[in-house]
Order: sequence, then C-alpha cells, then structure tokens
Amino acid sequence: MQQQLSEDQVALLQGFLACAEQPGRCHRLIEDAAGKPPCPHCGREKSHRCGQASGLQRYRCVACRRSFNALTGTPLARLRLRDKWLQYFQCLIESTPVRSAASRVAVAKSTSFRWRHRFIAAVLGAPRPQLSGIVEADETYHLESQKGSRHLDRPPRKRGGKASRRGISSELDCILVARDRNRQTCDFVTGRGPVSAGQLMQHLKPVLAPDVLLVTDAAKAYQAFAKQAGITHEAINVRAGIRVRGALHIQGVNGWHSRFKTWLRRFNGVASRYLANYTGWQRVLDAAELTTPRQWLHIAVASD
Repeated sequence: MQQQLSEDQVALLQGFLACAEQPGRCHRLIEDAAGKPPCPHCGREKSHRCGQASGLQRYRCVACRRSFNALTGTPLARLRLRDKWLQYFQCLIESTPVRSAASRVAVAKSTSFRWRHRFIAAVLGAPRPQLSGIVEADETYHLESQKGSRHLDRPPRKRGGKASRRGISSELDCILVARDRNRQTCDFVTGRGPVSAGQLMQHLKPVLAPDVLLVTDAAKAYQAFAKQAGITHEAINVRAGIRVRGALHIQGVNGWHSRFKTWLRRFNGVASRYLANYTGWQRVLDAAELTTPRQWLHIAVASD
C-alpha cells in the first residue's frame, strides 16, 4: 500500500535533495551578492585574494593587513551549516515557528532561534525607503514582554497576562508605523508609553520627503512634531467617529496594524527586545517584494 507524504515531510525531502544536489550553492550566492567587499575593519577598497576558508573567498586588506570574507562584520558572520540557510529563509517566508523550522531544516531549536534573528537583522540592514506624497502615520501598542529573561524586573504574568490598567501606559511598547500611498512602509519601536514629539523627530523625520502631507489622528504629539519639522499636517479626529475626510484617512496604516497583530499571534508571544525584528519581518512579508530564499539571501548579504 502506497503511503502519502505529509506537507512537512515533502518540504524536508525537497530541502535535503537541494542540499545534496548543490552543496555549494549558498556559498556561490553569497559571493555573487557581496562582489568584492571593502575591508570591514578600516573601510578601504583595496585588497587582494588570500585563499579560502569554510567555502568562502578570503581577502587581505592592503592598508590594515587584516583578512576578511564576504560575511565578516555582518549579522551572518560565524554562522555555520550554510548549506541549510536557503531552507531556513524559506521558513522565514512562510512565517514558520522556531520549533517547526528547527525540525524542518534539521537543526537544534537554539540554532533555529539564533538564525531567525540573525537573518532578519541582516535583511533589515537595507536602507529604509523615503516616504512621499500623502503619508499616513499612527502608532499601535503591544504589552511589554520579558519572555526568555532570567531576571524579571516585575512579578511574572501567566500566559502573557494583561496590563494592570486600561489605556496607554508605560506597560506597553509603542510601535510607530508610517505608510505612503505607494505602500512604502517604515516601522519603529519607539519605547514604552505614548509616542512623543521628540521621538517623532528622531524616527519619523529622516524618512519623510520635505513636501509630504502627513495625515495622523488628532494626538498632540503629531501636531507639535509637524510644526517643529515644518511639515504639512492634517489631523483626522478618529475619537469623534470621523474615519475619512475626502482623500484623507489613516486606514492604510491601521490595516497594517491589524495584519501585524494577526500575524504575530502564531508565535505565542514575543519578547520586547526582539519586537523591532518582528515588525521589520512583517514589513518585508507585507511588501511581497522578496518572495524567494535567494532574494532574501542576496539582500541580507548585499545590504551590509
């Protein structure tokens, strides 16, 4: 009797065959994406080939005489099992949880967790886009979490718990999201509690074109920021039940908030210290521009 393989078994078999047929494919993709990199130690361009190590070309800087390869000084440096990286990038594309990804790629759970955050950090090293035209901005909040910490600075909460009081407080992490009508998106984890005009100047101002029309809710921090930055600003009084005023609304950014919170539930809680990685991960997935492991690897290597 013929037995049907499950989806996980098929994926595991495909990954194994890919590695068996092309054991050096990941190394070739890394070299192609990096080209001949500048020295990560002193920044000089001039270097010469200096043998190979662990499947990658090594270079020696003519100026400082230190050696390096395409991954030196990047989040991907010193990570092993490179022939499994493309399989793991596929797990990131599919938003696979840590344990399931570890089983699928045949690595330890600790390795799966380390790879998740190193790979995401590498992909997020690419420059942020500049937002133009009509730009919507709004913040959402996520209960702070010390998941995985051995030293809590507060009493533990059962199953994530909830804030001790209603409304926005210092128990919540603020996630600021700005999005233009071309669907270019920038996200920032600004800290605990409500966003301030100073935080908006620090995070939002550098990604806005000078002639943007900033559309937000009626929070005073945005008004103060727009005045200080010299940016045209329109406020939508959402609390009064006004959602749309002509072409002005913040439904695009609020839709992103909703998709992010729905997507985040599959991970059963994330630590606050990694929250920026998860917002960035969702931003990359939501843009749907990187759809293959090869593209993710290229961005991870070329952006550093």
